[in-house]
Amino acid sequence: MLRKGEVLKLGIVPYMEGKEIQLKAFERVKKGETDGILILLQHPPVYTIGVSGGFDENILVPLEELMKKAELYKVERGGKITFHGPGQIVAYPIFNLAKWQKDVHLFAYKLEETIIKLLEEYGIKAGRKPKYTGVWVGDEKICAIGIAVRRWITWHGIAFNVNTDLSYFGLINACGITEFGVTSMQKLGINEDIEKVKEKMVDKFSEVFGIHFNEITLDRLAVIDNAKA
Repeated sequence: MLRKGEVLKLGIVPYMEGKEIQLKAFERVKKGETDGILILLQHPPVYTIGVSGGFDENILVPLEELMKKAELYKVERGGKITFHGPGQIVAYPIFNLAKWQKDVHLFAYKLEETIIKLLEEYGIKAGRKPKYTGVWVGDEKICAIGIAVRRWITWHGIAFNVNTDLSYFGLINACGITEFGVTSMQKLGINEDIEKVKEKMVDKFSEVFGIHFNEITLDRLAVIDNAKA
């Protein structure tokens, strides 16, 4: 069955404004107006800490120093601390799992599969790592996953490093992981325009999740007038 969804492509959006956009999309999906909304954007530099916590042991510099570099928020997603910033595509799939399968682990698996297939387009062999979430190239993570689910509707999502400034990750144990590092498409020798990567990502979401997307604008959600597409 081909589901019907919407995709919203934005530029750089402050983290809390992005959260408000997610919540508006969530309400639209909850009302049954669409099977799912995929939001693609970037954030200004920001660290977020999920419900698994690990605040003290995973910040490697004094808190004041960290907050000079980027904002810091505690959020509702799973997982520990991670970084978002320009050059990283953050994808928020607001999907009604009742239209697919009420299985959060399968949903996370499909998110990983989406990015694995995306990287195949660029000749990058990526995969999963036992005991860890996300998508990996060797021993380095290129895409982090942190989701939340309410009434079988998903929010939060994935963070995929295209040409991100990876030095921000040096101030934290990203996702609470100490033994492995992070990477990006740029670090792997692929210099691609981030908007082109977004387009391919939409295609892979459509393929993996069996959903056809119609593109919408912020006006459709009637939120945040100053966020520019």
